[in-house]
Amino acid sequence: MRHSKQSHCPEWDDRRSWDQRKHSSSRKRRKRSHSSGQESKHYKPNHVSESHYLDDRAINERDHHDRRYVEEYRNDFCEVYDHRHYQRDYEKSHHHHYSKSSGRSRKSSHKRKHKRHHCSSHQSHSKSHRRKRSRSVEDDEEDEIVATLGEGAFGKVVECIDHDMRGMHVAVKIVKNVGRYREAARSEIQVLEHLNTMDPSSTFRCVQMLEWFDHHGHVCIVFELLGLSTYDFIKENSFLPFHINDIRNMAYQICQSINFLHHNKLTHTDLKPENILFVESDYIVKYNAKMKRDERTLKNTDIKVVDFGSATFDDEHHSTLVSTRHYRAPEVILALGWSQPCDVWSIGCILIEYYLGFTVFQTHDSKEHLAMMERILGPLPAHMIKKSRKHYFHHNQLDWDEHSSAGRYVRRRCKPLKEFMHCQDTDHQSLFDLVRRMLEYDPAKRITLDEALQHPFLTH
Repeated sequence: MRHSKQSHCPEWDDRRSWDQRKHSSSRKRRKRSHSSGQESKHYKPNHVSESHYLDDRAINERDHHDRRYVEEYRNDFCEVYDHRHYQRDYEKSHHHHYSKSSGRSRKSSHKRKHKRHHCSSHQSHSKSHRRKRSRSVEDDEEDEIVATLGEGAFGKVVECIDHDMRGMHVAVKIVKNVGRYREAARSEIQVLEHLNTMDPSSTFRCVQMLEWFDHHGHVCIVFELLGLSTYDFIKENSFLPFHINDIRNMAYQICQSINFLHHNKLTHTDLKPENILFVESDYIVKYNAKMKRDERTLKNTDIKVVDFGSATFDDEHHSTLVSTRHYRAPEVILALGWSQPCDVWSIGCILIEYYLGFTVFQTHDSKEHLAMMERILGPLPAHMIKKSRKHYFHHNQLDWDEHSSAGRYVRRRCKPLKEFMHCQDTDHQSLFDLVRRMLEYDPAKRITLDEALQHPFLTH
């Protein structure tokens, strides 16, 4: 696989040097570098940032699909392919940087079969995830392809045995030889090198890039091999939510990791359950006789954050549209500008999804998204409405018909945040207090991650 020459990231400032390398055939590896200058880490072409995301028109094309409500998630998950999963796969097929920097993808995970154990409720079995051997990519003398972990518009991610690294299993992101995908890969490599330099032992749980190389124009990024994404685990567990203590453990790690980015003047911009991967996703299977189904409990809740292809430094160009729809902050929707607080909003959405097993903002229309926010969190602040140039409002109120089919959908699916609580004990109230602070409309008033890490839910 490794047959091409590489250079240090600073040379990417000269586009010709990048293009000249794509047909180079000399065999040379490069481990992660700590020598790149800070200025090179901040390179990101504006047009690449703008093209990372679907525009609202593309998103609106999915509105004709049937919707599934909260109740249907509970009734239908054993019988039908999840609608949210379908919608996200649709979005990912049009979203060029995808979310699989490392680990397994949704597209492959539903093909993996696990033997179900119908046993008494006190019995359990330990399980781990196995992946099928891929025959679509030929091995070479250094790398043996074990499985395809995921495929997307950007290319694919494969699991390899790296014989040049003592048989280590790694995840290799193979990027298509297409200009915009290559430039996105450049940006991701620069961010990852910076993070690896600042945190070589991965204390702050950002995925480790082991090396990168160019193979006949295909940028290949080698990562440590991780487990399932938190989304995949929920999906394969019949969309059952995580236990609250597991949510606490994961929430602390996510906040700590993203706070590290923020202190290094970076915003991730695409946080979602797909981009939070378990280090190991082995689990215990217990048969719940009352519910008549198996339930999976993680052995280890350690996580890592992946996919830094759209991470943005404070002094870089900020695209108008960022984040995957369900985790997009109101200031982004209203085109008011964004910075680190948009990540905090995304984390709030992630935590409530861990708690419920599904996202509360299941929509692909901006106005409907705002209507959902108001139904769950109350009215949008007047000063944000006045400042926005988006045509979603009339007389400083959301222009929304509650009696339309979309209006009935929002009323049926959404309710005030606290009504989503399963019970009223201290832990649940504390979690919802943290989520409410993360879902503060005004980014200037939204809780910071420094503050979140001191919140009672995370310090309990």
